[in-house]
Amino acid sequence: MRYWEDFTVGMVMEFGGYEVTEEEVIEFATAFDPQPFHIDKDAAKEHFFGGIIASGWHTGSMCMKMMVDNYLIDSASMGSPGIEQLRWKQPVRPGEVLHVKAEVLDRSLPKSRPELGFVKFSHTVLNQKDEVKMTMISSGMFLRCPENSETEASR
Repeated sequence: MRYWEDFTVGMVMEFGGYEVTEEEVIEFATAFDPQPFHIDKDAAKEHFFGGIIASGWHTGSMCMKMMVDNYLIDSASMGSPGIEQLRWKQPVRPGEVLHVKAEVLDRSLPKSRPELGFVKFSHTVLNQKDEVKMTMISSGMFLRCPENSETEASR
């Protein structure tokens, strides 16, 4: 189990290997972002992007899936207060294999909640050629190691 104390400033984690399929791109976009360049092969060929591309929201969702699979599922995560910055740098295309580089930028302890702490992350989504597809700066809330939060609470 990873607690707040386990995420140190400068820590880097690399993970992933998520293969993007055309079927998934179209399915996601049909439900959540039905623009022609996400769901219609013929229209996408004539568009600026020259073919089907994943919705940026789909790219963010794929990033989230890799985060959960690789470090959030085995942590004392309490969710997130939000995203500070999200940038879609290049379109994600079917056939690409995505991975994530995550770096801990900062962490803090709120005075009002000694049992948890905040961790600020930079996440970069890259493809198999290490081309940057998306960047995100966000924070997560994590429980503190039980021994540490009990010590703080008794002070």
